[in-house]
Amino acid sequence: MRKGLILIAAAATLGLSACSPQDLLVEAGGSLDKGDFGNSTLNNTLVHTGELDAAINLTRKFAAEAPNTINFEFDKSNLDAEARSALVQQAAWIKQYPYVKFRVYGHTDLVGSSAYNQSLGLRRARAAVNFLVSQGISRSRLEAVASFGETRPLVMTEARERRNRRTVTEVSGFLKGRPQILDGKYAARIYNTYVGSSAEAAPGATGGQ
Repeated sequence: MRKGLILIAAAATLGLSACSPQDLLVEAGGSLDKGDFGNSTLNNTLVHTGELDAAINLTRKFAAEAPNTINFEFDKSNLDAEARSALVQQAAWIKQYPYVKFRVYGHTDLVGSSAYNQSLGLRRARAAVNFLVSQGISRSRLEAVASFGETRPLVMTEARERRNRRTVTEVSGFLKGRPQILDGKYAARIYNTYVGSSAEAAPGATGGQ
């Protein structure tokens, strides 16, 4: 019997080691370097269309240049002044990229039931999206996804924790049809136009002879 238990435990350990990044509970976008982009379906879509690298780079650029996270009071989904200020900055950044889509992820702390927190996280994501729309961002470029609820805390505690009560905004892909490029070349053009063009020339660089 003991030998059987050891074999079962070993098999479970091997199973865990074989898990892909998408199977692990991590902050949305927190493992972009490993290809974990929101969820496996989204990741696969971006890979097949050649857009993954451009989306990852734009997400990094967005996080570096605008506050991509806002926080909430306990058991609330309304936006306080600090959250609205952050979303105004998000909207200003998003307006620079008219053919890029964004996704908002809702989160809660660990207080309350899982079902309630799932709903609360979604309300928070929708509140953020609605505010961005009020700032002139087309709703077609924004989506509030089914929230992660309490499943991905930044701080592991069952107490009230403001840092866990948040939404995170990330690049989710690219609009199609404007311009009419339906393959990976579209992503490359977006990246070269909005990211590559912002790179500064190296000091002392000169043109070719």
